[in-house]
Amino acid sequence: MSYRRHETASHAGCQHGHAHPHDHDHDHDHGHGHGHHGHHHGLPQPAEVNRLFALAVGLNAVFVTVEFVYGVLANSTALLADAGHNLSDVMGLLLAWAAAWMGRRTPSSRFTYGLRSSSILAALANALMLLLACGGIAWEAMRRLGEPPQVAGMTVTVVALIGIVINGLSAMLFIKGSKGDLNQRGAYLHLTADAAVSAGVVVAGVLMWWTGWYWIDPVISLVIMGVIVWGTWGLLRDSVRLALNAVPEHIQPQEVIDTLGALPGVTGVHDVHIWGMSTSETALTAHLVMPQGASDAMLEQMAEMLRSRYRIQHCTLQVEQGAVQHHCSLHEAQVR
Repeated sequence: MSYRRHETASHAGCQHGHAHPHDHDHDHDHGHGHGHHGHHHGLPQPAEVNRLFALAVGLNAVFVTVEFVYGVLANSTALLADAGHNLSDVMGLLLAWAAAWMGRRTPSSRFTYGLRSSSILAALANALMLLLACGGIAWEAMRRLGEPPQVAGMTVTVVALIGIVINGLSAMLFIKGSKGDLNQRGAYLHLTADAAVSAGVVVAGVLMWWTGWYWIDPVISLVIMGVIVWGTWGLLRDSVRLALNAVPEHIQPQEVIDTLGALPGVTGVHDVHIWGMSTSETALTAHLVMPQGASDAMLEQMAEMLRSRYRIQHCTLQVEQGAVQHHCSLHEAQVR
């Protein structure tokens, strides 16, 4: 039995897909395809990511201080809600920044994939922090709804307008990275939500200044919180799925199985496992039944195909001759 080892991967959920019926044994070769470590095309490089996070954190930290002070002076729940939400953004950005840095650490004998999955934990924490902040703000808005205090509408409007500019510019920094990295998507959603909050506060400030209806302040706060919770649900769902080693959204498992089964020399495919190593990297392990075996060049071509077509950067392909039947223990233990 010979081994060609490259990207060693742990299993994460079992998919059985057979290109053709077959029986196979453990008397087989293990061929490990070459998983490339390249970045997604169009994603910011590490140095640029650091610069983006530093700029966003700096801008929002300054604005949180200003907004909180004027929120107290203007006696505005909406403005304080925006300040609290911005504070959660600063914390979330710091968390996402730390995860991006940790994800670039070199793998060790204990952490064989490095700390890439820290970006998944950061995305999950970001979603939970955002929902927690919304709950606190909604509670205070409900409390003030019964006896709305007088609010300085013009002050609220001016400060919130500044917030739209700060949050809008900060969100624009992460548009590029948000398309392929869930961690940066979390930062982008945080900042976009803040810009929406600030816009709502502007509306509240103008209406209060014009009409004197101070109950608008807590009502606008509640509406904004509802919008944020609705928008955050997708981030929470996706980060939980990645944390549980689910197949990333951009990959259809059966399509991958069919593609591998259609390759020259492959008579069967089984024990396919696909999972997110981080918010931007995907891994795969699969058993390929190839009675004639596979050369290193063939495995390299398979790995390159998986990388370019499905954005699977790390793959392990185990080649079998199909002499004895093989059963996946994960598949047998599966609860449907």
